[in-house]
Amino acid sequence: MKNKYIKIILAGSLLIGFANASTSCSNENLEDTKNLGAINLDSYFKNESQCFAALTGVYDLMRKYSGGFENMVTFFNAASDDFYAGGGSSTDGAGIQGISNYTIDAVKMPNSYFSDYYKGIARANLLIQRVPTASMDEAKKKRFIAEAKVLRALYYFELVKMFKNIPLILEPIDAGSDFYNIPQSDPKAVYSQIEGDILSSLPDLPMTVSGDERGRINQGNAKAILGKIYLYDNKKSEAAAQFADVNGTPGQTSQYGYKLVSDYSSLWITDNKFTSESVLEAMHTNKSLSDWGVWGGDTDEGNSICIMTGLRSYQMKTPDAPDLVSGWSFNTMTENLYNFMQGDPRAESTIFNAKQLVAAGKISYTAGFMDTGYFLKKYIPKTADKTNLPGATELNFRQNYIAIRLADTYLMEAEALGATGSRAQSLLDAVRSRVGLPSVPVSMQAIKDERRRELAGEGHRWFDLVRWGDAPTILAFKGFVAGKNEILPIPQDQLVNTALKQNPNY
Repeated sequence: MKNKYIKIILAGSLLIGFANASTSCSNENLEDTKNLGAINLDSYFKNESQCFAALTGVYDLMRKYSGGFENMVTFFNAASDDFYAGGGSSTDGAGIQGISNYTIDAVKMPNSYFSDYYKGIARANLLIQRVPTASMDEAKKKRFIAEAKVLRALYYFELVKMFKNIPLILEPIDAGSDFYNIPQSDPKAVYSQIEGDILSSLPDLPMTVSGDERGRINQGNAKAILGKIYLYDNKKSEAAAQFADVNGTPGQTSQYGYKLVSDYSSLWITDNKFTSESVLEAMHTNKSLSDWGVWGGDTDEGNSICIMTGLRSYQMKTPDAPDLVSGWSFNTMTENLYNFMQGDPRAESTIFNAKQLVAAGKISYTAGFMDTGYFLKKYIPKTADKTNLPGATELNFRQNYIAIRLADTYLMEAEALGATGSRAQSLLDAVRSRVGLPSVPVSMQAIKDERRRELAGEGHRWFDLVRWGDAPTILAFKGFVAGKNEILPIPQDQLVNTALKQNPNY
């Protein structure tokens, strides 16, 4: 879909998105307008091609997981007990440093974690409203709307997980709307809306996708998203039912074609995209030729985790040393995770042990902030993956990010089942046996430990700790405050002249 993308910016960077809206389209698409960013729709949403371009614009916000400096993965890795913020110094990125040591406040909180998802929601709202009048096949209309609703639900889910108290906006905002006075909604209402939206969309989605459609929403990944939403909404029986459909018989191929890959390390091969284990995947490419002026914006399609987690001033000292690109040393690994991973077969794919390589005389690098000598290996920037096209090398790594994968849904289903029973045991066993580990009795602690090892560095740990109620204890060493840090502060830019109220204790 990225290669077919006709760029459409339907929302700006404010809360609702339209107050300062602009467009970057050709004249035959959307026209720049005056009057507070109102959009002239007379020349758009007329046919399938235009609607597909708009749908791709909705998908584009999935880049928030792994694109730009303010990506979800490095930010929430830094918030967890497994990684520090790292970087060049204690002031290298106020937001990521603030979440890592829990000095985060409304000023340090990057605005984009709020505004970017509302940009995606605004695009989805507009598409849902306008597609019914387009000249195109009715079944495709229903599919496009269903995809947009699932993506809107996903973006609202990320927002409610982070901020809890957010506005629920289901219609396009135009220049005549009183968008500065839209209040925050009850989180229960947000969950109810997004759960219902996905359920109602399932019949209009294809069961599976293949070929050029890989990456699009289908019944399988929509059910996985719904199962995850139910789990966070504490509707465990509903979550287990959705995950059971997605997962099928543990260790076997499910009805949606999902199956654990046999080689765990193969998940982190750059061009090994859309494996049988991939349920929901954010796409990256070097073909957008990203450069510094657009980094993190609509025309940036590179994976920024790669350069951010690389070692600073990296140099090979021997021919057999890993051939890497120098990076910025964010997400240095805690000694606690390093020790926790010892003896686990997944450690080799997860940990880049620079300390050991330096001691052996194989490499050198410049220690950054909170350096431990241990780095996240899953996305580390390799010389073989440098772009051969124009654009900044640092911003054009093409490794995809798997937002949801089958091992994750196995363990979430086992959790939703109460960490008890034969099926929960089989799900846990399947994840362990894939890497050659023996069975251990299923329990909530066993599932917690397995998630920490299996999904290390993939951006899930902080949300797990908060969901389980473990964050105040486990993250106390970083300054986590119970009753406050379970949610993030509303960014200051969103509070000025709006009806929004700051979250408690910020």
